[in-house]
Amino acid sequence: MIQKLMERSNPRAFPVADDVEAISTAIATHPCVIGQSRLRIYFYHARPATGVLRNPISHVEMHLARTKVYVDNESLLDTLELRPDFALRLGETSTQHWRLGDRALDDLLRRRRAIEARDLIPNISQKGVDLRIGLDIARLALTQSVQSIVAVTGDSDLIPAFKFARREGLRVFLCHFGHGVKRELKAHADQVIDIPLPPVT
Repeated sequence: MIQKLMERSNPRAFPVADDVEAISTAIATHPCVIGQSRLRIYFYHARPATGVLRNPISHVEMHLARTKVYVDNESLLDTLELRPDFALRLGETSTQHWRLGDRALDDLLRRRRAIEARDLIPNISQKGVDLRIGLDIARLALTQSVQSIVAVTGDSDLIPAFKFARREGLRVFLCHFGHGVKRELKAHADQVIDIPLPPVT
């Protein structure tokens, strides 16, 4: 299971399907799971947001479906959907106007200045992704379709799903690529799979 694989060593790069497949291959050859047959790879995400947003400061319209973010996300999902052994689990995208970008917020905290149009970014979030992950873990555990699950995530909201799967006899492995995660998430996995994050192609 791969959840929201958007955090990369190079924040300006965006992963393509080959990057996701390379990570899946690296996990499959890890000593913890090597030799086990794979049911499939679940990739959790959401379709990119569409619509038109008007910047409240500059009043310039942004057509979300024309942005590079939209094109990159659509390309990734459309390609993965046709890859062997991959299954997409898509949540919903919610757009709630604008918010301050992280860099702008840091700058505003360092020095007093007026908020500029370029400080604002679309406030877009995913909904229903964690729910789909939890449901899939519960289904796999109850049906005993697999003996183990590898979850690529750093989301502590999945702790109840991890606990449920282990109570049902599944082995749960966690891969988080060294990103900071809560201790409790690691505590409710049988083992942490430590593999390097491959460079973006």
